[in-house]
Amino acid sequence: MFRRVHRSTAPAFQLSLAVFLAAFILTGVAPAQIRILPPTEESTGIQGVLRRGADLEAERKWGDALSHYEDALRDAPNDAQLRERHDVAKIHYDLGRRYHDNSFRRSLLALRPADALDSYSEVLLKIDSHYVSDVDWQHLVDFGTRCVQIALDEHCFADVHLRNLPPERIRLFSQRFDGIIHSQTIRTRQDARAAVAAVASLAQRDLGISATPFILEYLCGAVEALDPYSAFLTSDQLRDVYAQIDGNFVGLGIELKADADSLLIVNVIGGSPAQKAGIQSGDHILAVGPKSTRGISTDEAASLLQGPENSLVELTVATGESAPRKLAVRREHVEVPCIEQVKMVDETNGVGYLKLCSFQRNTVRELDSALWSLHRQGMRSLVIDLRGNPGGLLTASVDAADRFIQQGTIVSTRGRNKLEDYDYSARQPSTWRVPLVVLIDLQSASASEIFAAAIRDHRRGTVVGARSYGKGSVQGIFPLSLAGSGVRLTTAKFYSPSGRPISNVGVTPDVVVHATARPTADGLIPKGDADDALGAALRTARGTLAQRQ
Repeated sequence: MFRRVHRSTAPAFQLSLAVFLAAFILTGVAPAQIRILPPTEESTGIQGVLRRGADLEAERKWGDALSHYEDALRDAPNDAQLRERHDVAKIHYDLGRRYHDNSFRRSLLALRPADALDSYSEVLLKIDSHYVSDVDWQHLVDFGTRCVQIALDEHCFADVHLRNLPPERIRLFSQRFDGIIHSQTIRTRQDARAAVAAVASLAQRDLGISATPFILEYLCGAVEALDPYSAFLTSDQLRDVYAQIDGNFVGLGIELKADADSLLIVNVIGGSPAQKAGIQSGDHILAVGPKSTRGISTDEAASLLQGPENSLVELTVATGESAPRKLAVRREHVEVPCIEQVKMVDETNGVGYLKLCSFQRNTVRELDSALWSLHRQGMRSLVIDLRGNPGGLLTASVDAADRFIQQGTIVSTRGRNKLEDYDYSARQPSTWRVPLVVLIDLQSASASEIFAAAIRDHRRGTVVGARSYGKGSVQGIFPLSLAGSGVRLTTAKFYSPSGRPISNVGVTPDVVVHATARPTADGLIPKGDADDALGAALRTARGTLAQRQ
């Protein structure tokens, strides 16, 4: 799932102007009804990574290829070949995602070229005003040019806009287009607009079609060229962002991963329509309605599973070796829990445990309820599991840390715009003094890292596990006049209380545990595998209690 992380401006927050997010791991935008998880890839050396990436590209599995290159770039961020293939995969993936989005396709039909150019100018102005660092306008236009070049050869684009045009006519346009765009030097956003206007004029003259789709490729390219976390959001995606901030959405309540011949259900949210229909983790979706899921992309799966509230979707589901069964599942509002598995894991020593899955509007309310429940059960020490937590609301993370830190800075944000410079501090009321152990791993990101770093820097508890993801920037969501869409822009970076950067660094645990197994849905210790990190957390908690005694 790709839930974004909301933060408020300081000191006041106005939803009508912008919603600020501290975004988390970028694995591809998925609608709020499902979470699509990337496959795990193993390669040795850069050449092995490139070979595996080339195989995924040949199969046109652009989402998988993008995740593959992103993982590799964490270990080799300066490798030019990896960056090149990453950018190509990203452009293909984002293009397919847009053209599978009905709201985007509707905007293409409704938007005149002149209005599209105005929207492009609007986006450039927002970048100029809010982006975290100085802007290379030439790079933004060049990236947009590449988006157009790739779009001309992609079926999702060509089948919509170029279907009735002779290939020779398209080839001649491409040649003239390259000549026009490469003859211009782009130093300002006004230069950028003029260059795109020239391309629009050429498209209308040489191809005899609306220039709107070409302008929108430049618009999307301008945002996505900035960094991995900035992006264009269609109106449906923007709506999903707001739903995710509130922790609820209309859907089935399942988390999916693309499998070889089907869609693997990784998790089913408790109380969701999927659970009521008898769907379980480990099941496979073989078809959605009459459409087989064999070889289907994650974007197509998301599109098929979406629908209005109270509508039905027919699924063909297989459990293990049992015969497939057809289910009619009603799409309903699903509440996404922030906290799971609230329990005492060592009643003798009074060690409580809770898994904090994400930070959203209701996180602190759920956290307070969980803490009081554990307190009534005799909690004397607490393990907070942030493994796999991709982030959430910055303010929710601050408020959660404030439950345990009595005073001092929790996190600081710094941006090019001075309005982004703010220090979030703890307040003394409602502070729990219980000894803490915080579990993190590679998938703990953004707001999770804010919480873990604050606990570590204030020596309020012990951080156990593996180094976190290193997502240390803040994004803002800015609505556009373009058909209810928006853009997500990186507006600031955040720093731990001691002033350490998080971006590309992450949080290093006090107790490093390299080999870990994640808790299962039905218990803390996965059957057949020892959860090394949880074991280390329990030993740490018991040791702290022994020292206090």
